Amino acid sequence: MPSLKDLRNRIASVKATQKITKAMQMVAAAKLRRAQMAAEAARPFAERMATVMTNLSGGVTIGPESPHLLAGTGQDQTHLLVVCTAERGLCGAFNSSIARLARDHALRLMGQGKTVKILCVGKKGYDILRRQFGQQIIDLVDLRAVKQIGYGEAEMVSGKVLQLFEAGEFDVATLFYSRFRSVIQQIPTAQQIIPLEIGTGTADLVANEAVYEYEPDEGEILANLLPRNVAVQVFRALLENAASEQGARMSAMDNATRNAGDMIKKQTQIYNRSRQAMITKELIEIISGAEAL
Repeated sequence: MPSLKDLRNRIASVKATQKITKAMQMVAAAKLRRAQMAAEAARPFAERMATVMTNLSGGVTIGPESPHLLAGTGQDQTHLLVVCTAERGLCGAFNSSIARLARDHALRLMGQGKTVKILCVGKKGYDILRRQFGQQIIDLVDLRAVKQIGYGEAEMVSGKVLQLFEAGEFDVATLFYSRFRSVIQQIPTAQQIIPLEIGTGTADLVANEAVYEYEPDEGEILANLLPRNVAVQVFRALLENAASEQGARMSAMDNATRNAGDMIKKQTQIYNRSRQAMITKELIEIISGAEAL
């Protein structure tokens, strides 16, 4: 049985941990509002961009002359998985849920005889996936020095993806991130960005809109907009991840603070009972000694 000093040290240690988790919860709550506003502001632009892409691609015949980002390579053998996670932990199952979705997707493709390559955006996803897919990981984008996610970081990531595509390193690229819904719910999401998926989620919207005539033609516009669309979708994923990370960390630290409080209460009860037992034992010894005299 631990001594009273050990119990006091344990209670003091848990109280110190509780202060840290409470502070982290408050910091995450402060950052969450800004990150949530940025993610919600980016959604309409990204969705409208997808609508424009769908509208434009409807007037283009898929063939050798169409943009490569729209038509693809014509094959489905090599897949690039762009896995976006956080740079830090202590945010519950946020990182592991994204990595799990990417891992299941990779295993399914490898089971079909496909070649899988992984581009990790965020150190935590790299740490999780390298245990099983060390040889498939081709690069790591480290954003630890970035204080606030901006469009420049999205352009850097999309530039790497486009450079690999132009070099013929892959046929299909899929983006993995966590879509923010609420503080207690973040949805791991997989989105194909190369080649462009036509009519996913915007077909009904496009069907109800007016028919536009474009100048120059759709092919030339798509050649300029498709690389930008990749950057926009990556930017949206990074913003959604930032909001999801803070929401998950806020929820995780709140649970940790509650658990620390329960542990302090339990250890305090054990301490009081042990102290009372020792006092009772000393009284019995004093009374027994007095009676012996």
